[in-house]
Amino acid sequence: MSAQLLVVIAGLILVAAIVGSLIFMRGYSGRFTFDTKNGTRPRAAEGEGNTQGLAYKGRFTLLSAGVAAMFTTLLVKLWSMQMVSSDHYDELAVQNQTRTVTTAAPRGRILDRNGNELVRNRASLAVTAYRDLREDTVLVRHLANVLGMPYIAVMRNIQDNTEGAQARHTIATDVRRSTVAYIQEHAGEFSGVYIEDRTEREYPYGTLACHVLGYTGTVTQEQLQTQQERIDSGEDTASSIVYQSGDIVGQAGVESQYENLLQGIRGEQTVTVDSVGNVTGQVGEVPPRPGTDIKLTLDLSIQRACEEGLAYAINISQQAGYANARNGACVCMDCTNGEILGLASAPVFDPSAFVGGISSDLWSELNSEESGNPLLNRVVSGQYMSASTIKPFSAFAGLEYGIYPATRTTTCTGWWTGNGEAYGKWCWNHSGHGTLNLQGGITWSCDPVFYDMGKDFYYDKDNPEGLQEMFRRWGLGSKTGVDLPAEASGRVPDAAWKNEHFSDYSAEDRAWNPGDMTNIVIGQGDILVTPLQMTTAYAGIAMGGLEQTPHVLLSAVSRDGSGDAYLYNETGSKERLTASINSDEDLSLVKAGLRGVIYEESPSCAAHFNNLSVKVEGKSGTGERSNEDPYAWFIVYAPADDPKYVIACLLEEGGFGASTAMYATRHVLGVIYNEPDDVPVTTTDQTR
Repeated sequence: MSAQLLVVIAGLILVAAIVGSLIFMRGYSGRFTFDTKNGTRPRAAEGEGNTQGLAYKGRFTLLSAGVAAMFTTLLVKLWSMQMVSSDHYDELAVQNQTRTVTTAAPRGRILDRNGNELVRNRASLAVTAYRDLREDTVLVRHLANVLGMPYIAVMRNIQDNTEGAQARHTIATDVRRSTVAYIQEHAGEFSGVYIEDRTEREYPYGTLACHVLGYTGTVTQEQLQTQQERIDSGEDTASSIVYQSGDIVGQAGVESQYENLLQGIRGEQTVTVDSVGNVTGQVGEVPPRPGTDIKLTLDLSIQRACEEGLAYAINISQQAGYANARNGACVCMDCTNGEILGLASAPVFDPSAFVGGISSDLWSELNSEESGNPLLNRVVSGQYMSASTIKPFSAFAGLEYGIYPATRTTTCTGWWTGNGEAYGKWCWNHSGHGTLNLQGGITWSCDPVFYDMGKDFYYDKDNPEGLQEMFRRWGLGSKTGVDLPAEASGRVPDAAWKNEHFSDYSAEDRAWNPGDMTNIVIGQGDILVTPLQMTTAYAGIAMGGLEQTPHVLLSAVSRDGSGDAYLYNETGSKERLTASINSDEDLSLVKAGLRGVIYEESPSCAAHFNNLSVKVEGKSGTGERSNEDPYAWFIVYAPADDPKYVIACLLEEGGFGASTAMYATRHVLGVIYNEPDDVPVTTTDQTR
């Protein structure tokens, strides 16, 4: 019987009670008295004009009319509910007896450019139950023994409502098939326990490309709160995914960046429930739809080469005595379109550790300085002094602004005193380079050539910050726009920055000075870059000033498998910027200097590139930081006459670039051209 009908019946009973009371009042109104001597025949107590009698009569009439009105209203309502709105109330009754719960959808796969699976889904068996199973403590304890889990953990999972009150709650995932078989064979002992087919993320190549791929995890309360704030603000969320507690989402890397493509469409189950909300059955189901597969620009062989080359260079650094050389970055990009072919960061982490949830101890370890912050993508998020790899861009500035023309020379004795003897600076080669022009300054990485340039920029009245303007023109100090999370911007320091950054210092200490300029002109001091920024900038040199936006997405595969549903920027590339170069002669001078770095500066370095069938141009660098070993850089592009590939390597505390980081870039080139380096390792080359 419906609640509305019960209300009507109660109302009728109330009306009946009121009517009965009125009848009783009518039967003894006080207008007559009985003659106790002569029987029961009544006699009039007063005349017809008695005031009290008229009052009772009026009240009775008024109450009778009110009761009649109430009775009529209840009858009309009963007729409306039973005849006119019966379908509506039947629908509400059904809704009170059913609930709609969602089921997870498989995520899309992540492939390399040739279709190799970098991330896929594997079948998994899960034990689930509705929350009313918690009332059968004997069964729960028996189930815990079979699963090999603590009783309290099983009970907690059953009671956990993050998956929805009426949804089946996950008790255990990745359950062994033998355990599942036992539960199914003894179904009578496990009434209310269900076995569900699930999918879990699988990484067939282990840690390979972990910083590109990222990882997945349960949606956080912060993410849900941010989503709710967007909804409350009226923001259009029709085209975005609306998450529920317990959903698995991308938390880093490509898994996060392309969540909208990889995330599938949830399915729905309609279940029946009893009066207290316990599930009693299932009446319908809409199956989930898997997410979209995506292809990355990564080439599996080049990705391996970047990781192997980085590990190789780190090992060489340690053998050379740099015991703290454990962290670094190596990236290979197609300079014609910005496609990242390989991206390695060390140390690595295992994305599969996040499947099913990660322990707090392991999470702390992955974010600790002692472990080297394995979750940090050093290619994109690491910020370092650029060291001598900045010198080609300093040269462009000196040439364009007339500060250091091609014909100017500097005599390097190993000790430079251009700012006064008290502010003297060493060249990395303490013996000196002799007299060099700008091209020779690039090739031999002569610091005094660039000290002269930095000093003269400082005192130039027309373009005192022309150096910084040139750095920014090539994209330094700003994000590249790569389609990976948490990209850092780097920093190009100037007078305004120093004044603000050191605001607590005295005016004299925070003032920009000649020493600041002679620091940043050689890539030391307060300048910061990311390995990806330098890779993109060198790609710009290779392409005559044109820099393409680096990216890792190649395409998304249509759900029905009919072909690519989405291409990166449709054309496959997107221009980041075109840095104007003063003249072709300036570009030729810089490129000649970079060619000299590879083949002229050091015979030991040249030996590793002379055995390649293509010509290479590039630059080494060695960064300095207080109380730490040198930071090693090496950046190259090839073929020099028709550039296609640009490769950069950075080793934290890895020594001198030409003697350590160089080996990573040479290894990658060897894989690309199938021409491995057969020259023995030499770690005595101290060139920068």
